[in-house]
Amino acid sequence: MTTIHSTAIVDPKAELAADVIVGPYAVIGPAVSIGAGCEIGPHVVIDGVTDIGARNRFHAFGHIGCEPQDKKYRGEPTRLQIGEGNTFFQSVTVSTGTTQDQGVTRIGDDNWFMAYMHIGHDCQVGSHTVFANSVTLGGHVHVGDWAILGGLSAIHQFCVIGAHAMAGGGSIIVQDLPAFVICEGNRAAARGVNAEGLKRRGFDADQIAAVKRAYKTLYREGLSYDDARAQIEARANDEPALRPFVEFFALSQRGIIR
Repeated sequence: MTTIHSTAIVDPKAELAADVIVGPYAVIGPAVSIGAGCEIGPHVVIDGVTDIGARNRFHAFGHIGCEPQDKKYRGEPTRLQIGEGNTFFQSVTVSTGTTQDQGVTRIGDDNWFMAYMHIGHDCQVGSHTVFANSVTLGGHVHVGDWAILGGLSAIHQFCVIGAHAMAGGGSIIVQDLPAFVICEGNRAAARGVNAEGLKRRGFDADQIAAVKRAYKTLYREGLSYDDARAQIEARANDEPALRPFVEFFALSQRGIIR
């Protein structure tokens, strides 16, 4: 049975699964759909055309499905899609998309969004990511699976963060961060491979060695970006662990962090 606190405001047109919990003073708009097992904390606002999957938790004062912070936005019915099992801590904000892109902001499954962070319009976030406190994504940012962004990091609009990449706290990222790579600093610079994270995710020694060789090809052998990319893509045919590099290259357009 859906549990809605007496002070919450839920539009009659909103669609809530039977076991959703809505806390005090929460506000849920008419074009919102919320899946089974979700918990909406106190003072959370969920509006826009927003589709939320199962087992998501929203802590106090978040604003989910908010209007894009884009001066070109004119009230078009753009969307936000959220997968399953995500946690949104206090005061997290997530914007819907814009018609200048695909019109939708997407978030995958099992992500961990810590307090005061922002996901801008048209962002595409994968699954199993961790965004620490006060991380900010500009519009149109793509973040791959298992990426970790340290607290106070800021990501320039249109940047791509590859799968398994990691940014240290306070990183200012204005170019694309390749899969598996650690960066930190203002402006962020590449610092090596996220080997410890790969071990925790079950990569074996041979797979990690392949990733390290690819990193050296990209950063240490004096090759042009195009030549390094071609070599890594060729190796990926026989070394599946390198596929996240290939997927990153297909999206990257801003040049890579050096």
